Amino acid sequence: GKTTLLNIIAGFEKPTSGSVATKGIPVESPGPNAIMIFQESGLLPWRTVLGNIEFGLEGRRLSKKERRMISMDYLVLVGMESFSNHHPHELSGGMKQRVTLARALAVEPEIILMDEPFSALDTFTRYRMQDELYGIWEKKKMTVLFVTHDIDEAVYLFDRIAIMHLEGKGFQILDNKLPRPRNRAGAGFNRLRGDILKEFRLITQVSEDYVI
Repeated sequence: GKTTLLNIIAGFEKPTSGSVATKGIPVESPGPNAIMIFQESGLLPWRTVLGNIEFGLEGRRLSKKERRMISMDYLVLVGMESFSNHHPHELSGGMKQRVTLARALAVEPEIILMDEPFSALDTFTRYRMQDELYGIWEKKKMTVLFVTHDIDEAVYLFDRIAIMHLEGKGFQILDNKLPRPRNRAGAGFNRLRGDILKEFRLITQVSEDYVI
């Protein structure tokens, strides 16, 4: 259900009933207002880091100099400016995801859709990427719709947590009012994690699949 939901929001699929709108405008086809980021970076291997960022801007009426300036600004934002001339095969998994995030941000979408983007990373790299995503959100205040199976990740990053039940049949919405910056070892953090686990009935058994 979660992949279908993201595809509908991005305009790649049409809902069988109901509708999706961004700021009151119906979503009928893919466009620059909603950008998807997947677990795999999707970077073009024959392009440099800078060239990958510029790629998303090439359909706009911008000069080459303007595209380069914008791209470098976003590489600075994600801390990858010193790797601008590298190719994707020269980067670690976390570095690739930083570049992917910069490419998405460069087109200034209304919504960034993220489908388990950090799940393939090791624990410490994942924590670092979570902190970087939060830091970027603090500066840009864009809407992020993020799918994860990691409860701690959801509690650490997001203010509204939607629990999707098996096959997308129903949601449970939880408001996360924990103050920022959030402490993964704090009492409030553990309490909210426990509330979510109760929703899944995972304290005693795993009864069904879920996504957040």
